[in-house]
Amino acid sequence: MKDLFSLQGRVALVTGGSRGIGRMIAAGLLHQGAKVYITARKAEACDAAARELSEIGPCISLPIDVSTMEGTQRLATELQALEPALHILVNNAGAAWGEDFDTFPESGWDKVVDLNMKTPFFLTQALHAALLKGAKERPAKVINIASIDGISVNQWETYSYTASKAGLIHLTRRMALRLAKDNIVVSGIAPGPFPSSMNKEARDHGDAVAERVPLGRVGTQEDMAGAAIYLASRAGDYVVGETIVVDGGVTIARGS
Repeated sequence: MKDLFSLQGRVALVTGGSRGIGRMIAAGLLHQGAKVYITARKAEACDAAARELSEIGPCISLPIDVSTMEGTQRLATELQALEPALHILVNNAGAAWGEDFDTFPESGWDKVVDLNMKTPFFLTQALHAALLKGAKERPAKVINIASIDGISVNQWETYSYTASKAGLIHLTRRMALRLAKDNIVVSGIAPGPFPSSMNKEARDHGDAVAERVPLGRVGTQEDMAGAAIYLASRAGDYVVGETIVVDGGVTIARGS
């Protein structure tokens, strides 16, 4: 039981790992002993984050834009050249777009849906061989980062974002059913209000946002890291296809 949450000897990849929720997860995995690769579109920011995270444990920067199929394939190729086996894949990279219904553009739809839902599928597909090698002794893990906006409706007109996150939650279940036979466990996390560049309201107006959270606060690094560590470790080996809501009670408050 003392090793239930240990990630010693495990290799992880976190997309969008240079900031926000991705960085919170990367830090948590490092603290538990994993070797972590992070990727992000902006090379300078990705390199800087990896240097800072390396103070916790081994963290390597692979700055690649995974919003395209070319980028997804390139990331898979570069990672497998460095690490033949992958134990943990966190599909976190995401985008959002808000605009009035009457003017919402196709570009805002395609950008968000491609990165939030298409990329997690095809990156997992491209890394399937590495995950299979990582699943020989105990299950490899794929963790898809969705959102509570894929479960309940918020007040903003973020049509492609909510649709993509709802799709990702269901895709997680479908992928889990297929990959379980390969000893690859697929699950997800649906975060609520965590301060980040994507959730500027929680970042810049945390006190106001906290008033709408039943627990009375926005999420912290420990909250997000804890959920990710649970799913990535032995503790979460029997959690298949489920998306854990980490939101301080916001979803059930919306429902009521």
